[in-house]
Amino acid sequence: MSAVESGSGEAGAASTAAQEGVRVTRTVQAPVAEVWRVLTGPGGAEALLGAGAAFGGKGEPWRCADGASGVLRSFHPLEQLRWSFHETPEAPATIVELDLVDEGGTTRLDLRHDGVTDAATYEARWSEALDRVGALTTEAISA
Repeated sequence: MSAVESGSGEAGAASTAAQEGVRVTRTVQAPVAEVWRVLTGPGGAEALLGAGAAFGGKGEPWRCADGASGVLRSFHPLEQLRWSFHETPEAPATIVELDLVDEGGTTRLDLRHDGVTDAATYEARWSEALDRVGALTTEAISA
């Protein structure tokens, strides 16, 4: 079975765009501790945010090669990451939250991005990002 279950409308994955923001969910076939280790380890921020990104500590900035940037706002081990997000240096800040939910051997990743004006673009961005996190987790488990 793959590390990430995806597909609109399935119990393991769903994504919706609402007025308040974008929500994307994936189920990773790994324990929450392993998913957290991948997210916060080498390559985890790049898988989630894009090439060049690296998470520091709470309150520290991050930046991607594509110009996206922000600040890590919340860091709750095994539970949650929250960061500000600027698509470009001139763009207003929006907030992205990623919650990890332990489902007894699997992990549900619930991502919410508030304050977006182009929901379809961000839904695609975060869907691809969570798929990359799942693939990176599968690689880590297999290694």
